[in-house]
Amino acid sequence: MKQAVSILIPTYNDDCRQLAASLQQQAEHISGLEYEILIADDGSTDMNVVNNNATIGALSHCTYLRNEQNKGRSFIRNFLAQNASYPWLLFIDGDMKIRNDQFLGRYLETLSPLSSPPLWGGLEGFEVVYGGYSITIGVNADRQGNLRYRYEKRCEGNHSAENRRKAPYKDFHTSNFMVSRDVMLRHPLDERFRHYGYEDVLWGKTLQQNHIPIHHIDNPVSFEDFEDNSSFVSKTEEGLRTLKQFSTQLEDYSRLIPVVRKLGILRQPVKWLYKLLCPVLRSHLCSNNPSLKVFNFYRLGYYLSL
Repeated sequence: MKQAVSILIPTYNDDCRQLAASLQQQAEHISGLEYEILIADDGSTDMNVVNNNATIGALSHCTYLRNEQNKGRSFIRNFLAQNASYPWLLFIDGDMKIRNDQFLGRYLETLSPLSSPPLWGGLEGFEVVYGGYSITIGVNADRQGNLRYRYEKRCEGNHSAENRRKAPYKDFHTSNFMVSRDVMLRHPLDERFRHYGYEDVLWGKTLQQNHIPIHHIDNPVSFEDFEDNSSFVSKTEEGLRTLKQFSTQLEDYSRLIPVVRKLGILRQPVKWLYKLLCPVLRSHLCSNNPSLKVFNFYRLGYYLSL
């Protein structure tokens, strides 16, 4: 039986040429594989990136699609699923890198057949497979003073498949996963999530509520490009606003909300201290030597201030 997969790359201001070429080369070396690679640009504002990505369409089996306006992380992934041709979808974010020559083959092994012993609920087979991600410093980059790099590196140990299986629906991200097209169309990502953050967390909850098991494997993509500290702090604030907006739906799936709940009567003093120190804290986080402890307090205080 032939394998068939649609490789889907959502992107926003990320040059995907190397990623698409790597995946195309791997697909070409897998005998009998039917595949396509769809790149969907969600209203990128960097026209150099847009023009570079448009050249990907010249590669065999590759198609480049572009929305003129940004419609959000959920929309662009649903859009890709709707336009895919094959029964299995492999989603990889446009800012990721492939550092394993067997990356695509490792995913396809899970389809031949999908008969791994069920880990949860006694269900047969898996319709969602998550490979995780690793943290790497680019060859031309010095990221030791980069807040995003420090934060991701500190959490890296939690990204192994062994650890993810302990909370399979909570430790899931849309940066690198395979899913049956049928599941994706029946349970699309919530398009109310227009801004950064937590659309994948809610989708993990949706999978659990519908008894769809996730198979966690160690097949990571490499995360190597880190925004500057000021941009990361702003992105974190945006994500916290999203969390606040959907706090009711995300209550049992966010690590921050239980911390807030446990604070009890201390919430008001923490909020007051944050507001008093906010300019100093933010300036520190945007410096060349940011502290993760300060970052964690800043996140807590910012959320409480919303």
